Amino acid sequence: MVTGNDHHADPVRRGHQQDNGYQPELAPGEAVVGTGRISAARQVRPVLRMLPFTRSQLATLDDMLVWASRSARLHFGIYLGDLGPDTRTRAEELHDSLGERAEDAVLVAVSPGQRVVEVVTGCKAANRLPDRGCKLAVESMISSFKGGDLAGGLSSGLRMLADHTES
Repeated sequence: MVTGNDHHADPVRRGHQQDNGYQPELAPGEAVVGTGRISAARQVRPVLRMLPFTRSQLATLDDMLVWASRSARLHFGIYLGDLGPDTRTRAEELHDSLGERAEDAVLVAVSPGQRVVEVVTGCKAANRLPDRGCKLAVESMISSFKGGDLAGGLSSGLRMLADHTES
C-alpha cells in the first residue's frame, strides 16, 4: 500500500545527494521526490518482473498522495492488486488495517485484473467526502484506466477526491 503520510525508514535519506557527491542506487519501486524524500512502493506478494509504474510515475503519485492528504486534512492511501472474490469486503479490510488512521482515511483500492475500483472512507472522512465526489473520481479514474494510464488515473482521482472534500 502506498500512503502519503509515511516516511522512509532510513534517516539518511538515501536518495538525497550526499556532501561527497555520492548518489546511491535506488531499489526497484523507489523514486526520489522533489524534497529529497524517497517514495517507495513495496510488493506484498512476490515481485513482478515488471513494476506497474516508472520511478517518475511513483514520484508523481507520492507527491499527489502528500498533496491530497495535506489539502483535505485526511489520510489518503492507494492499494493496487487483486482484491479477491468479494472486492468490497477486501477493500474494507485493507482500510481497517490502517488502525487509528482509519477514521480519517480514504483508501483507493484498484484491481486492474478484475477491473474494479473501490473507494473506502472512514467514518470521519465519509462526513467530509460526499458520495457524489467519490463517484465522479471513480468515473474519472476508470476513463484513464481504459486509456491505459494507470498512474494518471490514480493521480487525477486523488486530486478530485481532495477537491470534493468539505471543510
